[in-house]
Amino acid sequence: MNVSAPFTVGVIAEHRLPHLDPTQRLTVAAAQLGGPWLDVDARMDRVVAATEVAAGAGCRVVAFPETYLSGYPFWLPRTNGARFDEPTQKACYAYYLANAVEIGGSEHRRLEELSHDCGVELVVGVTERVGGTAYASLLTIDPSAGLVGHHRKLVPTYDERLVWGNGDGAGLRVHPVGAARIGALNCWENWMPQARQALYAQGEHLHVGAWPGSHELTSDITRFIAKEGRVFSLAVGGIIARSDIPDDFPLAEELRAASTEMPFNGGSAIAGPDGAWIIDPVCGREGLLVADLDLAAVAAERSTFDPTGHYSRPDVFHTTVDRTRWPTVAFIEGGRPSD
Repeated sequence: MNVSAPFTVGVIAEHRLPHLDPTQRLTVAAAQLGGPWLDVDARMDRVVAATEVAAGAGCRVVAFPETYLSGYPFWLPRTNGARFDEPTQKACYAYYLANAVEIGGSEHRRLEELSHDCGVELVVGVTERVGGTAYASLLTIDPSAGLVGHHRKLVPTYDERLVWGNGDGAGLRVHPVGAARIGALNCWENWMPQARQALYAQGEHLHVGAWPGSHELTSDITRFIAKEGRVFSLAVGGIIARSDIPDDFPLAEELRAASTEMPFNGGSAIAGPDGAWIIDPVCGREGLLVADLDLAAVAAERSTFDPTGHYSRPDVFHTTVDRTRWPTVAFIEGGRPSD
């Protein structure tokens, strides 16, 4: 792996409401981070640094980009990743899988300790490894309860399907943080109306959209979600620089040659429940976007439109969400299911 310089993180954009009633305030941060690509230890150090700074700024929630631990699989469209049974592409996948995160593993436990020590709810995008399969997962870590949310991306987008398995509805849940309820989706599943509806229906106040990193991805849907759901909408995108590609990645030179200096430039932003920007998309810089959110604004905006309340028609439209996590194989021994 490449050797990186010591990392420090600062606040690069903020919106503070110092006179707001503390019972109605939720302070949040979007951690727009980069770092050595597919180096889970180096990126975990950045998660720790960002969380500690956010906690010092009074944040209750800190969100990280899609598959931040340990990196988005951006080699696929740049190196003809769809070549079937091609040895170097298979080596790239093996490299990617080896640097993924396991639920119950050391990185998961470190996130739980970090959340507990800092008193901050973490929403962290990870590449999850289950046997020989990778998933784009979002983990929600509570300071007291540990892992409370484990969402696998429902449908990987386009070339992502070469490396990620399909998720399920088990993670379509919101989680309480003080007086607020927070939910989260990965990248283009934020465009799935029924996925959004499933979270709105659970009383969502803050919607987290985790992205690989580009203002082109976040500039439209972030404000649309805010206005449609009458929620605060936080988009968090990552930074990937050409210099972050490790020397020992099987297609390192080809990937560098096919990439700009910064293929993914962030685009993190926060919008209010009226659809207006609280913090406009920020590009090209690592750091934290910190905002105080007035939870009373959610109720105020729902006076005219509540998509799962007074502006719904359950007698006409029916949405059913299956939140079962289906195992690949179910074993029955002695007439009873077993692990």
